[in-house]
Amino acid sequence: MRTAVLVEPLQFEFQDRPQPSPGPDDVLVAVRDVGICGSDVHYYEHGRIGDYIVENPLVLGHESAGEVVDVGDNVTELEPGDRVALEPGVPCRRCSHCKQGDYHLCEDVRFMATPPHDGAFTEYVSWPADFAYKLPENVSTTEGALCEPLSVGIHACHRGDVETGDTVLVTGAGPIGLLVMETARAAGATDIIVTDVVDEKLTFARERGADLVVNVAEDDLEATVDDYTDGVGVDVAVEASGAVPSIQSTLDVVCRGGTVVLVGLASEATVPFDVLEIIDNELDVLGSFRYKNTYPAAIDLLADDIVDVEGIIQFESSLEDIDDAFQRAMDPNVIKGMVTLDS
Repeated sequence: MRTAVLVEPLQFEFQDRPQPSPGPDDVLVAVRDVGICGSDVHYYEHGRIGDYIVENPLVLGHESAGEVVDVGDNVTELEPGDRVALEPGVPCRRCSHCKQGDYHLCEDVRFMATPPHDGAFTEYVSWPADFAYKLPENVSTTEGALCEPLSVGIHACHRGDVETGDTVLVTGAGPIGLLVMETARAAGATDIIVTDVVDEKLTFARERGADLVVNVAEDDLEATVDDYTDGVGVDVAVEASGAVPSIQSTLDVVCRGGTVVLVGLASEATVPFDVLEIIDNELDVLGSFRYKNTYPAAIDLLADDIVDVEGIIQFESSLEDIDDAFQRAMDPNVIKGMVTLDS
């Protein structure tokens, strides 16, 4: 099977690898669509993300969906011909986190496209059936692949306890920020403010339903939010950019007793925070890491046309043109690229 392998930064190599066979609890999936995530681009450019280093050739891609072509002996809920979205993280299922239901915190998780585990830029993937979710007829495999970033948005809104009537700030109008906006609206938020430093992305966010957009390179966010909320502040601030100034700004715009959810990964591990402000305003500052038990909800939101994930895609490419696709994805003005395979 044809497989695109990252052999060194900025260089893919095509390899002909043996087609896998499903284990007794697995499904063999012909991959149809794979999203290009920011983490994929980072590995492509730099060969590492923090402590995760690409030391050996690696197959990227963890936002994937396709068609089941074979099933293991123990698999009863899926069959060949079913279209499925693949949840890319498979936990150990034995540790305390897994047993408590917080499997996303498992320290022994096998996550697609995170060294040393291969991802989905290949024709076939054998994957545990428990983490393959059947798609209804009205949900495409393109949408199925984007259940992954949508799940990040769902989990962030769960962490922030976004509810009906909330005013929500989302910092960063990339794929995650835009899908946080979508899920916050689905959860009942009535006012959503989105920030970025790229005007094109802010225009896109406004077209997709943001009530207010702010270019924080040009305008004072605290003053703008203060004016918009009559001095109260937002109920929940979801930081999805990873930019240090944006992370710090969340404390200035959230209301007393409000919540800050940190999703974006900063380039610096340590970011100064005003601890006295957190204490005095009794703020909840929460981390949001990947997701748990979100794929069924993501698929339901798509099936009911409550959220739009295909709308964030700005270009599609074939697997054969993956180098060009990643070069395009490196453009800071580009929101989302997809790779489509004909397995």
